[in-house]
Amino acid sequence: MSRPDTVAVYFVASPLQYLAARRIAGEFERGARQVLVWYKRGLECVVEPGEWDASSYMAWPRLEPLPGAFGRHRRLRENIRMVASLAGPCERLILHSAVYDTEAINYFLRGLPIACGAGEMRARILPDGLLSIRRYPLSPLRRLLQCSRKLRRLFAPELDYECFGGDRIGSDASFCDRIYVLPGLPNEYPPARVRVLPPLVDRVVDAQPESAERRALVIGQPLAAFRLMSPADVSEVTSRMRQWLACEGFSLIDYKPHPKDVAHDLAHPDYRLIEPAGALESHMASTRYDAVIGVRSSSLLLARQIYPARVRVVAFGWQRVRFKSPQEQEDMRRAFTACGVEFA
Repeated sequence: MSRPDTVAVYFVASPLQYLAARRIAGEFERGARQVLVWYKRGLECVVEPGEWDASSYMAWPRLEPLPGAFGRHRRLRENIRMVASLAGPCERLILHSAVYDTEAINYFLRGLPIACGAGEMRARILPDGLLSIRRYPLSPLRRLLQCSRKLRRLFAPELDYECFGGDRIGSDASFCDRIYVLPGLPNEYPPARVRVLPPLVDRVVDAQPESAERRALVIGQPLAAFRLMSPADVSEVTSRMRQWLACEGFSLIDYKPHPKDVAHDLAHPDYRLIEPAGALESHMASTRYDAVIGVRSSSLLLARQIYPARVRVVAFGWQRVRFKSPQEQEDMRRAFTACGVEFA
């Protein structure tokens, strides 16, 4: 393999991040060697290997340490070797991740350029849905924890943690030169570093014939399991959503559960359970719906971008949701409103 000038590496953990990485590769990093690394089990069903020069699953060190003593430490080293083999020798590395505070990603900032012989490295931030509309300042305790992670280099020189301050995702750090955001969403990042992505999927639903039967999509979330709502509130919101669909005349209703929505919190017996082979956003882009509803899923924001104005996109039950703070609720409401999502 010839030595490329630039290699772009994308660390992704969700279908949304995958779609963003795919769009960045095609629109912003043309000509680079494109390397995809996913670190969430189950995401392989979304990945299309033919779109990448190299791709692989990467085990998360804390959750999947190598067997034996110091398994987490050895997994960190193995991950750097594995990604370096995918990237190959190069002159310039561009890393993409939604966050750089976690050690499983941070060690690549120093370790991967050395392993690839790269003389230049830049890091860029992937959008992460609603998590990307706010800043998350590092507390003094987290800053101290960063310093403690540098001790690994005493045993493995390639594990040299890159300490930084400000926002925990790395938006203020000197190694970050670009922050990708979704169109229509507000953000609090330094304006000079922000790049707005084009729509993550190409809309093809307009080419489909209209149907006499009205069809809706309900987007599920693990509300009770994640303590975002009480079981009683989930039941009440589910009932209210079904009543709304009946009053609006929907006869065909699809239910798409979140991967962690094992209880199917918002499902109703007469909904049709769907499990698209790829990302939900890709399914929406190729499927005609007359309404898309849910609670506070990021997919509602993307649905509003995908579908024309005639399609209702509605968020239910926010008065029942347990937000971390009034500020978080206000920030999310501002984001949903800016995208044109209705509230019910």
